[in-house]
Amino acid sequence: MNMLLPRFLRSAYRKDPIPSFLMTMGAADIALGGASSHGGLLFLGVFLLGGALGLKWVQSQRRTDTLPEPIAQHYLPSQFSQELPMLSMTKKRPPN
Repeated sequence: MNMLLPRFLRSAYRKDPIPSFLMTMGAADIALGGASSHGGLLFLGVFLLGGALGLKWVQSQRRTDTLPEPIAQHYLPSQFSQELPMLSMTKKRPPN
């Protein structure tokens, strides 16, 4: 469990840093507001956590919709000839 949680948090922060930060803030506000019986802080935490989850969902929907198709790179033309031209071996003459 000790190694699983940091790995999960690290991968979540790399993929979506802003929603992950907002979810952490919301969870901390919920914990503090619930423990100290401050309703405003609890409401703020629920609002932040819900907004962060919504933002993460919107970003995941946008990623799946706009995936670019890979462009094939061809190094030779599609109709290249099988016979290549002969290279000429011209000798350079030294300057006089």
